[in-house]
Amino acid sequence: MHKTGLVMITLGWLLIAGLLWWGFDRYLEPNADLSAGTAQGPILLKRSPDGHYAAPGRINGQAVTFLVDTGASNVAIPLATAQRLGLRSHRAQRSHTANGEVVAYATRLESVSLGGLAAQDVAGSILPNMQGDAVLLGMSFLSRFHISMRNDEMLIQP
Repeated sequence: MHKTGLVMITLGWLLIAGLLWWGFDRYLEPNADLSAGTAQGPILLKRSPDGHYAAPGRINGQAVTFLVDTGASNVAIPLATAQRLGLRSHRAQRSHTANGEVVAYATRLESVSLGGLAAQDVAGSILPNMQGDAVLLGMSFLSRFHISMRNDEMLIQP
């Protein structure tokens, strides 16, 4: 086989591998490219294979990954993420979660944004025992918008 043919075959396999990687990445994280625009406008989220609506967003201008949780009263933040964001905790409170009763610490978020949707002065809860780094985007943010769901899509609009 000629050297040129070997290079072409190698490039072809690299292209196929790249396309497969891109396709699986889009499948596993369908909202990863959600625009962080500043204009108020509707956001269309697609459900990921694990059944969640996950998307990149911002708290106080800093990047976070949100999991939309209409069952959460507040924006729920793991302690490590709250420390990274420089959030101050206030009074301790008991919270009822899907995993039972836990101690959480109230906080106020100056700004929360998801794509082109933003809200100021949002109630948050810092949860010391919450695993992972994803932030639960609860009703203290979501209730400010109109939410509709159809099939595997969630539309959030002003």
